[in-house]
Amino acid sequence: MSRSLVRLSVLDGSQYTAVPGSRVSLETLSGIIASASIAASQLARAIGDNPLDGADFAVGPPTDEESLRQTRHTEAAPVLAKSLATAAQHLELSATCWQYTASAIVRDLTEHPEHRPDLPELSPAQYAVLERIARGGAWRYVTRKNLVRITDSDGRTIHPKPFDMLGKERLIRVARTSGYVGQDVVVTAAGRLALDLQKPHRSQVPSPAKPPPTPRNTGDRKP
Repeated sequence: MSRSLVRLSVLDGSQYTAVPGSRVSLETLSGIIASASIAASQLARAIGDNPLDGADFAVGPPTDEESLRQTRHTEAAPVLAKSLATAAQHLELSATCWQYTASAIVRDLTEHPEHRPDLPELSPAQYAVLERIARGGAWRYVTRKNLVRITDSDGRTIHPKPFDMLGKERLIRVARTSGYVGQDVVVTAAGRLALDLQKPHRSQVPSPAKPPPTPRNTGDRKP
């Protein structure tokens, strides 16, 4: 949620506000923050409603602790289920709205090239890496030998040179901060715009020429 607030603040104070259609994207992003806030509130409520199994004060007549524990859990179960379901619903809504927002930003800047930011010209290797990350994400982590390794969603290794270039140009973003635990890598809106506007320079192999058709035998026919 805090990261979404930062993104909204940056976009609201950027030149993107002059792009036709940008208001819808900003309103969707503000809706994401509202949904994420509701999800956080429901999760906090679930924590508060979750019965704890600590012992009561040793005063008064003895009580059946096990029976009371089961009663508390039985009464709390539907309340917890409702809170968790509501939180999951709003988190799913937030994820969907994020996809719509990213697509809308790319669409707006594609349709209005006068507002596009300057994008680096990608080499075929850089474009291929960006395309792999956009297709399924990537994972960056530090091995036990203190070596940095980057893999895509299929487990294939990504070369660090094009990866570092994409990060330097802010076409990708590391979503987590701890390299020892692992860092999620996602494509930014600028990266998706670069994918839409640029194509890899692939050498096309000419297709073999078709052989001429074999003439049919049109010999003399008897009437």
